[in-house]
Amino acid sequence: MTNCIRAVFLDHASLDLGDLDLDPLRQVFGELELHDQTSHRDVVERLRGAQVAITNKVLIDAAALKALPELKLILVSATGTNNVDLAAARAHGVTVCNCQGYGTPAVAQHTLMLLLNLATRFADYRDAVRHDRWQKASQFCLLDFPIVELQGKTLGLLGHGELGSAVGRLAEAFGMQVLLGALPGRPQRDDRLPLAELLPRVDALSLHCPLNEHTRNLIDAEELALMKPGAFLINTARGGLVNERALADALRRGHLGGAATDVLTQEPPKDGNPLLASDIPRLIVTPHNAWGSREARQRIVLQMTENAEAWLKEMPRRMVS
Repeated sequence: MTNCIRAVFLDHASLDLGDLDLDPLRQVFGELELHDQTSHRDVVERLRGAQVAITNKVLIDAAALKALPELKLILVSATGTNNVDLAAARAHGVTVCNCQGYGTPAVAQHTLMLLLNLATRFADYRDAVRHDRWQKASQFCLLDFPIVELQGKTLGLLGHGELGSAVGRLAEAFGMQVLLGALPGRPQRDDRLPLAELLPRVDALSLHCPLNEHTRNLIDAEELALMKPGAFLINTARGGLVNERALADALRRGHLGGAATDVLTQEPPKDGNPLLASDIPRLIVTPHNAWGSREARQRIVLQMTENAEAWLKEMPRRMVS
């Protein structure tokens, strides 16, 4: 059965840098066609005659699904499925499966890396050495930038699934207390503090929740004002959870001790972004690469293989539509 199945990976280069083993996936299909990237206008042509589409960020919309009657399975090489019209997929009998939990170790360590960089003022001390300030110092050490110990401090988590839990465990290893915040649109729980109670109590806030109609601009000017002076904010979840202009203003005013984000509302930020201005102090921006360890990307290959094999047995795994 597998020998007659044609699969097309529309944006293979978004996952594989030439360092992954694709053999497990190849063995599932009779043919696996790889495209580094695909423009929206080429989606239908490239998928014509294929039973399986693999996409990371390439849009597969209702029009494409209508034009592809042979398509039966969409494997999303990520967790987010906003690039697939799920309602249209259901209407056309197309199964959609995603990947889940593959990047937990990578994103968790990236989150702590960002927090440690902020707490130790790493960028400032690195730049001081680069600009000869240490070399010209009057004593053996340079202590121009206040260093914060994580031990004894409080970390607030918004989102406490697999990833948030992993970050919490790492924070506790540094001696931090962890508090959990309630998310809008979710049932109330005794172990989740309302945002207005959580924010004034935490020395650092880390976001690990999805972006939806309830969480867009979850951290806005009002919420930033509730945070302790000198607190840190870290977002390795989704752009749009934080009002970027409000964050830039809070950092310029010196209210926060620093912020770090691995995500922006538009990626890549070809049209600019308020957080890319050169005058914002104590801000770290990384290019949505927290998830991208080789190990995490290989897990995606293995999960897609599992999803395809389960679909062939008519027992779909990680099915979202």
